[in-house]
Amino acid sequence: MNDRVKPEIRAEVERRLRQIEAECDVNIFFACESGSRAWGFESRNSDYDLRFLYAHPREWYVSIDVEHRRDVIEKPIVDELDINGWDIRKALKLLRKSNPPLLEWLQSPIVYRDRDGKADMLRALIDKSYSPRASMYHYLHMARGNHKDYLRGETVSYKKYFYVLRPLLAVKWIEADAQNQRGPVPMEFQRLLEDSIAPASGLRRDIDALLTRKRSGDELSAGPHIESISQFINSELSRLEHLDVSLRNNAVESAELDEVFRQIIGFSGGI
Repeated sequence: MNDRVKPEIRAEVERRLRQIEAECDVNIFFACESGSRAWGFESRNSDYDLRFLYAHPREWYVSIDVEHRRDVIEKPIVDELDINGWDIRKALKLLRKSNPPLLEWLQSPIVYRDRDGKADMLRALIDKSYSPRASMYHYLHMARGNHKDYLRGETVSYKKYFYVLRPLLAVKWIEADAQNQRGPVPMEFQRLLEDSIAPASGLRRDIDALLTRKRSGDELSAGPHIESISQFINSELSRLEHLDVSLRNNAVESAELDEVFRQIIGFSGGI
């Protein structure tokens, strides 16, 4: 249990999960924190980004139009809780594609619910499904998009630095792991930072100072560029512009995914 989440928040999360289960007739077997709180750079007023995986009763899946049925549950933000989840079929399809957000959820440092070992069945397939190439493109696309949207003006939103720095450091994590010994990119920003940026450098001192400000106060305001951080970002984006990705691209067998799906919904050959 992570002590960055107050007991009353955990209690409210559990209440909301039970409410969703009753309203939607689903079993939520895994729920975690995603976003800034899981990454480790939340502010006092940051939202709680609750993400979950669920399964319907097995009869729900035995339908001629199951592929057209909604496979996500999304709730409006209420009391700083941003809640949405994925059906197990959707999750397994995304696992086959080495979907980085799903891989992050499964290793989140803040877990609200993890029942019956079902999420462990998905985690057991990560080594086979994890694709460094797919992850590289995902994080690079994220860094480029966030940079374009938030950091190209004369003044910038300081908190948005982290939304470019984190995917860029994720790319460096993947690049440094040529033999794929460490697996998927970890969620925690601090781990990525320590893995890539020397602690004695001016860049590291400026990132650490900005991180301290964000963790100790409200959402950071806008202001002029922080030269060392902007230079690093621009340099990395330029370097990666012509990246030749020769990393491996894994694929897990559909039969293994089918078996996990059947186990999770309790299917044993009959209805």
